[in-house]
Amino acid sequence: MAVKIRLKRMGKIRTPFYRIVVADSRTKRDGRVIEEIGTYNPKTDPSTINVDSDRAQYWLGVGAQPTEAVAAILKLTGDIGGESSLKQPEPKADKAELFNAALKDLHAEPKKSATTKAKKAEEPKAEETPAEEPKAEEPKAEEPKAEETPAEDTKADEA
Repeated sequence: MAVKIRLKRMGKIRTPFYRIVVADSRTKRDGRVIEEIGTYNPKTDPSTINVDSDRAQYWLGVGAQPTEAVAAILKLTGDIGGESSLKQPEPKADKAELFNAALKDLHAEPKKSATTKAKKAEEPKAEETPAEEPKAEEPKAEEPKAEETPAEDTKADEA
C-alpha cells in the first residue's frame, strides 16, 4: 500500500487550517486517515506549525512519501535534512499588565490636557478677528441700493 504524508484541509471558507496526516494515497484529500501527526495554520503571523517529530520520522523511515507542501513544512521544522528554522510568534502580553498600562495613560493625560486648555483659550481670540471682517463687507451689499436712487432721480427729471 502506498502511504502519503499530506495536508487535510479544515476550517471555514477563506480561513484554512490544515492537519498533517498519514493516509493511503488512494483516499480522498479529506477522507479517512491512518494517523494525524501535526497541524499547520497559514493565517497566523508567523504561520503556526506543530509536528510530532517522532511520528514524522517513523513514517518517513517506513517509506511514506510527503507531498510537496508537507515536505516544505518538514524542512522548516527540521524533520527533513537539517535544523529548525521556524519563527516563533511573539508572546502575548498579560491582560492585567495591559490594563495597568492603560490606567497609567489615563492618569497621565489630565496633566497634558491642562496645557491644551490654555492653548484653546488663546485660540478664540484669533477667531474673533475673522468674525469682524464680514462686518466690513456688509456695506458693500448696501452700495447697489445707493446706485438705484440716482436712476430714480433721472426718471423724475424726464417727467
